[in-house]
Amino acid sequence: MLINFTLENWRSFRNPATFSMVASREKQHGERLARVERYKLRLLPVAAIYGGNASGKTNFFAALNFARNLIVRGTRPDELIPVETFRLDGESGQKATCFSFELLVGETIYEYGFAVNQERVVEERLVEVRPTTEKELFVRNLDEVRFAPALDKDRFLHFAFKGTRENQLFLTNAVQQKVETFKPVYDWFKENLVLIAPDTRFEPFEQFLQEGSPLYATMNKYLGLLDTGIAQLGGEDVSFDNLPLPEEMRSQLQSSLKEGMTLRLMSPFHERYVFTRKDGEIVARKLVTYHETSGGDLAKFEMGQESDGSKRVIDLLPAFLEMSSRESTQIYVIDEVDRSLHTLLTRQLLEGYLEACSPENRSQLLLTTHDVLLMDQDLLRRDEMWIAERDQEGGSSLLSFSEYKDVRNDKDIRKSYLQGRLGGVPRLLISGALANSDLEVSEREAAVGEA
Repeated sequence: MLINFTLENWRSFRNPATFSMVASREKQHGERLARVERYKLRLLPVAAIYGGNASGKTNFFAALNFARNLIVRGTRPDELIPVETFRLDGESGQKATCFSFELLVGETIYEYGFAVNQERVVEERLVEVRPTTEKELFVRNLDEVRFAPALDKDRFLHFAFKGTRENQLFLTNAVQQKVETFKPVYDWFKENLVLIAPDTRFEPFEQFLQEGSPLYATMNKYLGLLDTGIAQLGGEDVSFDNLPLPEEMRSQLQSSLKEGMTLRLMSPFHERYVFTRKDGEIVARKLVTYHETSGGDLAKFEMGQESDGSKRVIDLLPAFLEMSSRESTQIYVIDEVDRSLHTLLTRQLLEGYLEACSPENRSQLLLTTHDVLLMDQDLLRRDEMWIAERDQEGGSSLLSFSEYKDVRNDKDIRKSYLQGRLGGVPRLLISGALANSDLEVSEREAAVGEA
């Protein structure tokens, strides 16, 4: 589980901004909080980030995505680190960008952080946090490293660090060199942290094509309950040679798809394919939907014929089903969760997930949204609602509603937010002037034309 995340000098976040999933002292909806007895912590299952356009919500999502990619995928030799610093002053470009995570992995808390610029990793640190003390596993400063005494005796660790490039995280290289000591932290980023952008397609949709898979049956059940008009999903075999794919994409598939491998792909026309190679030939199946006709038969639809809302439900529903599982340890971060969705549908998905949460659950949902109808204390606690706000100098900050002294649990928080009392709303300077100005310009242009 994610406990705390701090970022500094990343895009609009010039100053240090800390985002916390640790519950405050309030008692509202306490029955669904995850309890970590070893550390006497209560962790939140959900956090919603609100804010005006360009307030920093998507930059927060991008920061998590950048950190995950740098850790999991790493960098190539001589490649610049694609870090993006705050650009609205003359100093931030010369400073390193910093990220720090506090994670619950199993029943152990780790703190992992790093500071980078485009050329190199400046600092890196991994700490095991114990209930009363901390144990530094390693601390890196430029080209030097300090290990915990028990690890310092491991000559292979020193060898692995010497082989770590300047533009590479030691955590990444150590795991690639089969160092098991740090692998649980690496695996948390690789396996547990799942980011879904507004245009992201949920990856394992090939399970929708398998009639015997649990996800196939569950998806078909809930798609009907969510008023999508879809009776069921299905798969259709298609000829690879006749697929309307760009030639570059076709060539890449032919060269990269090995025997027995499976690849997922969405075409430029929003069709979703699963490719496998059997006996040297590429076999393709396409995801399709079926709607019930007035006569009770099923009519096939292409994915490109479905509404944006239906496609968004197909993309998001598996994530909500996974999080609602008692065994789940996934942390989903969804940018613009309400995109193309009716507000009641978004709320229904969120309510379904929260009803499944309990002190034993280890899944979490972080989302950004403009949907103020979700800003309801019957649904979310105050410490589960956050505001991203941009100041006059272009810098973003994050603030939880629980930090506002006048936000009581019986207060109409939505009304206060829309009135601008809590920040995080657009500062709109245009009223009726825009329409009147356009009208005046049009009249002047017409007069000139007649003359």
